[in-house]
Amino acid sequence: MGIKDFFVRKMVERKLKDVPKEQQEQVMKIVEKNPELFKKIGEEIEAKVKAGKPEIYATMDVMKKYQGELQKLQ
Repeated sequence: MGIKDFFVRKMVERKLKDVPKEQQEQVMKIVEKNPELFKKIGEEIEAKVKAGKPEIYATMDVMKKYQGELQKLQ
């Protein structure tokens, strides 16, 4: 595991701290398949939040946008 993978894993663990470990592992496997997609998703969510949109709505908007690509990763 490279340093980038380590930090991605720690970020996912922090964001999903209330999610059971086995589900955290499922999410990590999906993230590892296309880390650039998740980087792009994170950046878009952050931009919407900085523009004043509540985080939950920003996340929902961006996830809908990438729904097809996310489904292909499962």
